[in-house]
Parts: sequence; C-alpha cells; structure tokens
Amino acid sequence: MARYAVIGLGRFGMTVATVLAEYGMDVMAIDKDQELINEISSHVASAYCLDSTDEAALRTLNLNEVDAVIIGIGSQIQECILTAAILKKIGVNLIYSKVENRLHGKIMELVGVQHILLPEEIVGNQLAKRLISTNILEYTNLSTGHTMIELVAPKEFVGKTLQELALPSKRGINIIAIKYNYLDVTEEGDNVIENRLNEMPGANDLINEGDVLILLGTKGNVDKLIYDTSAKKE
Repeated sequence: MARYAVIGLGRFGMTVATVLAEYGMDVMAIDKDQELINEISSHVASAYCLDSTDEAALRTLNLNEVDAVIIGIGSQIQECILTAAILKKIGVNLIYSKVENRLHGKIMELVGVQHILLPEEIVGNQLAKRLISTNILEYTNLSTGHTMIELVAPKEFVGKTLQELALPSKRGINIIAIKYNYLDVTEEGDNVIENRLNEMPGANDLINEGDVLILLGTKGNVDKLIYDTSAKKE
C-alpha cells in the first residue's frame, strides 16, 4: 500500500488527503490547526497537529519513509518554502507542492520540489479542454512534460483493437488503462452494470462504445489527438 503525507489542510490539502484515503492509500495528515486535524482524523490513517517549519517535529514522523509528501500550504509562501527545504534536508525524495503563482513555483523548484501544482491553472486548463471536446473527462499536465487524459472513446475508435489503432506508433500516445461497463446478473436475476477497469490492456482488446480510455503522451501529441477526434471541429 502506498503511503503519503499531506501537509496543510486547507481546501486543497483536505481534498487530496481525503480522496487518497478513499482509494485505500495510507495517508498521514499534518497541520498546525487542531480543529482541522480533528476534522480529518477519522478519514485518514494518522493525523498530527504540528508546525511544519519545526524541523525537530517533522523528523519524529519519519517522512523520509513515505512514497511522497504533498504540501498544501500554498498561500503562506514563506512557510511553504521553509517546509519544503526541511523536507529535502531530512531526506524526503518526492515532493508535490501547491503554489500561489509562477514565481512561487520557480522558488520551490530551486528548493528541490519536483512537482509544482498551480490549482487555478490546472482547473482552467481542464475546463478549456472540456469545452474543446465533450469527450474529455480529465486532463492533467505532468511535470515531466507529458499529459494524461481520460477520453470517452471517439466513434472512429469504436470496434477497433488496440493493435489496429496503433496509437503508440502512429501518434506517440499510450493507452495505459480502459474503463468500461460490465453487464452482470445477480443471483436474484436482476441486471446490474458494474464499472470495471482494464489496467493492462493488450493488443487484441477491443474498444467498445462508451469505453473511457486513459491515455498518456507528450502534451503536443495529446492535444493533437483531442483536436483530430473532436466533433466540435467539424
């Protein structure tokens, strides 16, 4: 089970911690406000009330052993930067941080934070892509220069296998998973539809109408695919 620590329980941090926990992750929540700790304590594996700029206090939590730390402090820029510097000092390898603006982000990168999150930009980008194509459910730019999207299978994909689509060779895009609906029958004879996930799609897997494709590629390649398969461009 993956382990994460979330520092700063504002709206952003609270959401990240709660969603990770809902998906079965081992989450450690950290904030200096006891009321926020009380609010989230029943939803996560552990919660600690402490000042993240206190190096001695952070060291007691063994944060160098978690898979990643997410800093949600954001608006308190000085506190955010100092927290990141301490995390790097105590050996945390992977850090994500919410930032207030691009300058804040540049400073955090200099400190050694690998993943910079500007929420307003992320939301705006997602909205714009959804307006361009109604097939887009999620659109996320990764700090590696790649983009990951959830795309309702375009009509030209339906009825074709992954081998026939050949997205890696033709478009430089990989299908890393497929969400689909599965019709099942209960012991009582009732029809039920289950949401399932094909985490390792193979070359012979067929794309059906309504399938949701989780795709990964460079931003340029993904944006071109969105444009080429968008009904709104016609």
